[in-house]
Amino acid sequence: MPPAPAAPTAPDVLLFIATGCPHCPAALAALSELVEQGTVGRLEVVNVAARPEAAQVAGVRSVPWVRIGPFTLQGSHTPAELRQWVERAARGEGVAEYLSELIENQRLDAALAALHTHPEWLHVLPTLIADLEVPMGVRIGVGALLEELAEHDQLAPLLPALRALLQAPEPQVRADAAYYLGLSKRAEVRDWLAPLRDDPDAEVREIVSETLAELPGA
Repeated sequence: MPPAPAAPTAPDVLLFIATGCPHCPAALAALSELVEQGTVGRLEVVNVAARPEAAQVAGVRSVPWVRIGPFTLQGSHTPAELRQWVERAARGEGVAEYLSELIENQRLDAALAALHTHPEWLHVLPTLIADLEVPMGVRIGVGALLEELAEHDQLAPLLPALRALLQAPEPQVRADAAYYLGLSKRAEVRDWLAPLRDDPDAEVREIVSETLAELPGA
């Protein structure tokens, strides 16, 4: 008999507000209600005017600023959105949505910092590549993140997942996987890509050929 799924854990929330902020009262009210309901375990509220040093340590640049479990949100969010992030944090889910939101808001630096803080989140990047329903802007942002990781020789943990995508039925996914594998500059990637020289899709064949030409041992 399979084990029962773990019960959601009410996350702790840290909220930074400022006197005169037009959106802060709504965020405070929404999160306070979630505390009363037991959906949030603890809510800590900090006024940046009274505790500027705390805001500086947390990296607060605009308010309302809220950290829900591992997720940091800036700016105005509706009560429904805040509840949704609380529920995701409670279930240990929502990483793909979180990284996608950062990318869509052109906060690649924040997404990269999140990956460095939570290296276990790296596995989400190949899943975003494999999902062709992901908006093109997000796919481009994921590519930029992978290129940055490759620049610092940090792609190794993702190589098995990217290799698996070479078997994807969608040509675009195979082509993307081949390109990102090539960024690793690992010699073993040559053997992984070699069978795709005869891929039925012309774009895949072209990218594989270009990638192989750039790999060690070419």
